[in-house]
Amino acid sequence: MVLTVLRDFNSHHMVFLLWLNFESMTKQVAQIYCTGEVLRQVQMAKLFDDDKYFVDMKLTTAPEVVVEAFANLSSGFPNKTIPSSELQKFLQTYFEEPGKEFEQWTPPDWHSKPTFLSRVSDSKYRSWAEELHSLWKSLGRKIRDDVRDHPELYSQIYTPHPVVVPGGRFRELYYWLVFLFFRDSYWVINGLLLSEMTETARGMILNFVYLVERYGFVPNGGRVYYERRSQPPFLPLMVESFYEVTGDKDFLRQVLPALETEYSFWMQNRSLAVAMSGLTHILNRYNVPVDRPRPESYSDDVELAEGLSKKLWIELTSGAESGWDFSSRWYIDSTGRNNGTLSDTQTSSILPADLNAIMCRNERLLASFHRILGNEEEAVEYEKALSARIKVVESLLWDAERGAWFDFSLVNETRHLSFYPSNLAPLWAQCYSNPEMANQAVQYLMGSGGLDYPNGVPTSLSESGQQWDMPNAWPPLQHMIIEGLSRLDSAHAKELAFRLAERWIQTNWRAYIKYEYDVNGDGKPGGGGEYEVQVLMVCSYLHIQIHKSASELGVILISRGIRGLTSMVIG
Repeated sequence: MVLTVLRDFNSHHMVFLLWLNFESMTKQVAQIYCTGEVLRQVQMAKLFDDDKYFVDMKLTTAPEVVVEAFANLSSGFPNKTIPSSELQKFLQTYFEEPGKEFEQWTPPDWHSKPTFLSRVSDSKYRSWAEELHSLWKSLGRKIRDDVRDHPELYSQIYTPHPVVVPGGRFRELYYWLVFLFFRDSYWVINGLLLSEMTETARGMILNFVYLVERYGFVPNGGRVYYERRSQPPFLPLMVESFYEVTGDKDFLRQVLPALETEYSFWMQNRSLAVAMSGLTHILNRYNVPVDRPRPESYSDDVELAEGLSKKLWIELTSGAESGWDFSSRWYIDSTGRNNGTLSDTQTSSILPADLNAIMCRNERLLASFHRILGNEEEAVEYEKALSARIKVVESLLWDAERGAWFDFSLVNETRHLSFYPSNLAPLWAQCYSNPEMANQAVQYLMGSGGLDYPNGVPTSLSESGQQWDMPNAWPPLQHMIIEGLSRLDSAHAKELAFRLAERWIQTNWRAYIKYEYDVNGDGKPGGGGEYEVQVLMVCSYLHIQIHKSASELGVILISRGIRGLTSMVIG
């Protein structure tokens, strides 16, 4: 196969967009929370257990005053390096601890008896579901008006509607969070809708629309240091879930322009045109052109890249944009193989199966939304984009011999054949043209080794020490596989979906009973990566209802994000 990269769409347009993003906050704020000497010295001094702590702190005075005070202080020390003790004093004077930006908020549409509870027949599971449902009241937050009135004092990005936060290390709104960010919120919103909290769900979606209107895309999270990267684009799926419950065409009409704006961002800034067999196709990838350490993981990034190219920081930030931060999935070693260590991360050199499956599903949804609103011409255009994507996904990512879709390496123009649940993402997104492909994918899953564990499908079969690898299992990935299988017109696939869902809910139940989260045979928290998983409330709102009849299987997995949909050890 001969593949030629014809055009990288992530070029001048993105540079201009990044310039606009920097203009959205003062230069001084950027020099505190995103780059500059204050950030570098504080983070490299390792004053806190977690680098995120500092960049979430609130300023006590105008940022230009803080920058000037820091410059004056540093001038009195050799090499302008401030001792840790003096840095501590400086922070006590000019910063306040994190958390000042939020106030507690109880969702007014919460009520104690949503309908789904009555459909849970097992008394212990119903009691568990009631406890989980009650947690919505403790995770609601409203951004204080002071953030809106004095944005120069905060790294927090103001959004107008209250939010449900993950908790623990993650104090702000995230995109896919279980997954921990934008995407996380997709499962949060599905949980809210299951709990009949439609107004809270509406507000969260409108927050994302607000961010798209401001930035042109949804940032990774609600902090200024996340302004330069996004996460898997789940906003259209959030709107789909909301519309399925409410049938609100006015809301659909209101948010559709933002969905199209976000789609354009991904097509203009996160895509490649490639030539194969005389044809030109476009696929998407994660690629964040920021060659500096991530502020929230600054010291780790600096130490990892010591003696290496700054391009590693681009790859790490791109990996964070994927939501799989981090994983052997993004490794490409010096021989071009999918192997190595974290320093071999080359996220931008990989065309991911799951990202393109999500884009495929989004194109189908945008066509559907336009058709619902009577916009037939626009619907046809998105259907053309969908057809083109299915064709290139099948040409580049589908492996007919193995019966699955695989990430494609731009380095050696080959598919990465290791097992990841993302290999089944096109099944979930229905991004294929021939039903036989779905049957082949089921057979692939059966023989992949991914079903050999008692507590769930592992994120990979590689024990790299990273969070998005063996032995951890992540709820969104379980959901995608189970939902994909349950949609097939196959009794075998539906039965497999049922067994996986049953296994996963039992794992969560055992974990909840033992720790309020855990997973390894007897349930134990997942591990590895950049931070500790949360244990106290990490029961990713997995209300899982399984309805089984002679001819039908419906599986609803609803997760409520506490950074977790935290990972579990699958044992």
